[in-house]
Amino acid sequence: MLNMIEILKASMVHSKEDGYLGHVEFKVEGHEHPYEITLQSPKGKNDWSYALHFLRESGKEEDIEAVEELLEEDEWFDLLVNAARETVAK
Repeated sequence: MLNMIEILKASMVHSKEDGYLGHVEFKVEGHEHPYEITLQSPKGKNDWSYALHFLRESGKEEDIEAVEELLEEDEWFDLLVNAARETVAK
């Protein structure tokens, strides 16, 4: 089963003190509620940590677990990171 992710909104800021901090709001095909992921990296390389939440209201536990599993695949995680990185002021 191929899950499709639709980016709703993305942003990222950078500071010398905190590194990179990004937020992405997105929907997953077949899921009732949208999600928000907060991304943080000191250098903006391959050292991202993240927190995943439902965007507005809680949904099913198995849905968020399915998204966690999806994000273990680099291509989907990178899609979210890149959406946020594209918004960083140069």
